[in-house]
Amino acid sequence: MRVVLASLTTTSEGPRRAEALAAVTDLLWAHARPEDGLEHVKPRATDSGIDLYLFVRAEDDGPAVARMRPLLDRARRSIAAQGYRLAAD
Repeated sequence: MRVVLASLTTTSEGPRRAEALAAVTDLLWAHARPEDGLEHVKPRATDSGIDLYLFVRAEDDGPAVARMRPLLDRARRSIAAQGYRLAAD
């Protein structure tokens, strides 16, 4: 198992942090597919948004990151509706 960090930054005065952590986690699970290999999500509030620690079923970091990209792309619009965007965007 590998851990992939995805950082989200806030784009608005969206929901309170506690609500946003749960909502974003739920959105990721709603968009996850078995082939993504997602095992667990641990969200952490930051000063600028949310860090998502994505625990992925993979033997190396490269494949783990490659598996998470499509998942994050699928969830992008839903996450944006919560007032967040991927920091890498």
